[in-house]
Amino acid sequence: MAAAIDALAPGRRLVALAGPPGAGKSTLAEQAAAMLPGATVLPMDGYHLDNRILSARGLLDRKGSPGSFDAAGFLSLLGRLRQGGEVIHPLFDRERDIAIAGAGRIGPEHPLVLVEGNYLLLDRPVWRDMRPLFDLTVMVTADRAVLAERLRRRWQGLGRDEAAIARHLANDLANLDLVLHGSAAADLTLESGGSAD
Repeated sequence: MAAAIDALAPGRRLVALAGPPGAGKSTLAEQAAAMLPGATVLPMDGYHLDNRILSARGLLDRKGSPGSFDAAGFLSLLGRLRQGGEVIHPLFDRERDIAIAGAGRIGPEHPLVLVEGNYLLLDRPVWRDMRPLFDLTVMVTADRAVLAERLRRRWQGLGRDEAAIARHLANDLANLDLVLHGSAAADLTLESGGSAD
């Protein structure tokens, strides 16, 4: 991936790190940002709709699905990033389960923005309009059984009981399958290592 990034034209570059939940996108983005000069991470999760809006729309149980994000707002943010300069953006606080407005900043000192999120390559209205804004697209994935086990461990680590884990997993696996089968082809595909054990 580093060689492909190095080959990009100078100026602000946007690299999409797409993939299903549990694939390791966030970890890869953070590790790459630490190694690549001028890099920063933009997580798509800051564009989660608030739980009150999700409840009103009947989507609270499907949080994390494409309809539970402000895709148009995220598309607008990507357009602003293409123009260079400073951009302030929201970040998602997992502990409080809420997006925090104005909590993130990308400045002129960040010529490389690693954008990470499940649906960056989703072939659906609004989402597909994001693809042309990226200089490089990467699909991060793993075997479905490995992904399912990683997701189970994530929810266990957050102290959820078995009934809650089962609900979260059902939602996560539906989102996982959508990403795996409904995304456009990426420039690069990376298989994240590990096993279900």
